[in-house]
Amino acid sequence: MKLIVHATLIALSLAAPLAFRNTGPVVFAPGDPTLAAPASCESLASLALPHVKIDAVQVVAPGAFVAPGPGRSGAPNPFANTPAFCRVTATLTPSSDSDIKAEVWLPASGWNGTYQAVGGGGWAGVISYPAMAAAVAGGYATASTDTGHKGGTADFALGHPEKVIDFGYRAIHETTVAAKPIIDAFYGSAPKVSYFNGCSTGGRQAITEAQRYPNDFDAIVAGASAWDGMRMHSVRVAISQIVNSNPDGVIPTAKLPMMHAAVLDACDALDGVKDGVIENPLQCHFDYAKLACKGADGPDCLTRGQVESAKALTSPLKNAKTGKVIDERHLMPGAELGFATLGGAAPLGLSASGLANILFKDPNWD
Repeated sequence: MKLIVHATLIALSLAAPLAFRNTGPVVFAPGDPTLAAPASCESLASLALPHVKIDAVQVVAPGAFVAPGPGRSGAPNPFANTPAFCRVTATLTPSSDSDIKAEVWLPASGWNGTYQAVGGGGWAGVISYPAMAAAVAGGYATASTDTGHKGGTADFALGHPEKVIDFGYRAIHETTVAAKPIIDAFYGSAPKVSYFNGCSTGGRQAITEAQRYPNDFDAIVAGASAWDGMRMHSVRVAISQIVNSNPDGVIPTAKLPMMHAAVLDACDALDGVKDGVIENPLQCHFDYAKLACKGADGPDCLTRGQVESAKALTSPLKNAKTGKVIDERHLMPGAELGFATLGGAAPLGLSASGLANILFKDPNWD
C-alpha cells in the first residue's frame, strides 16, 4: 500500500485523490541473508546511465565525512556518528540547460534493503547532507540533489525555464531514476521499498512526486509542504507590505516573548492541561488589542501599528478594498516567537527573490 504521511491538513487535503498502490508488507533487518554482498564502490565509476555522468566514487570511513564548503570553527562534527558508506557523486542532464548535482550514499554494511530519498529546503541549491547522514545511519541507501543550481535564491531561474522545471519537479525524479540502478549495481539487488522524506520544500517535492511520478516511491513523508509556491511567496510579500504600511508596524523582537506568554496564558489550558502548548490553535481566539499600550509605547505593550501587524500575521490575506479572502494561509496564535520572519522591516528574501526572478522576470523588481 502506498502511504503518504502529511504533517499538515492542507497538504493532506491536496493529496487525498492520489492513488494508493498495494505492494504488500516488506520488512528487512540489517544483514538480511537474502541481500547480496556489495560490489566494490570503485566499480560504480564505470556505470553507464542515460543523462548521467558519474563524477566520483569514494569509500568514506566511519565519521570521516566532511561536507563541502566552509565549516564552523569549534562546532561539533555533525557526521561523527555516520557509518562507513560508498559515496557516489553525479551530474544529471535531462535537458540541454540542466546541471543537476546529485549524490547517492550506500551503507558499506547493514543495508536494510530500502531506499530513502531526502528533500531540500527553501530554493534548495545544496545537497541535504545531514538528512543523508541520518538515513545512512538508519541503514538506508539514500540520495539527495541540489535540484539543478547552487545558492538559496531564485536567481538561477531568470532566462532558464529548464532549470525552473528541474527545481519544480524533474530533479527529484531524475535523481531517483539514477539512484535505483546505482543501488542495484552496488548490492546486486534493487531496493525492495522506496521512501521519500522531506519537509517544507521537501514536503512540496514529496507531494509533487506523488502526483507526477506515483511509481517512484512506495511511501512518502511530506512535512510542512510548501505547496503552491509562487502564491505562497506573494502572500509573504503582501503581509510584509501590510506590516510596513504603518511606521510603527514592525514588532520589536524583544516584545515577542511577552506576546507569546499572554497568548499561552489565555489559551494553553483550553485542552484541560496547562503544559506550555496550545493543543489546538484553531480554538484560540486571542485579541492582540488586549496588549495595546494605554499611553506611551513600552516593552510590555503594543502600539496601534503593532497590534494591526499581529492581527495581519494571524489572519487570512484579504483584498483591502473588497474584503474578499485572497489566501487562507497564515500563522496561528502561539506562533509569536516566529513573527519576525514574516513581520520584519523587509520581505522575506527568498520570497522577494522568487517574485523577481520567476513571476515578474525582472531582477530589479521592487
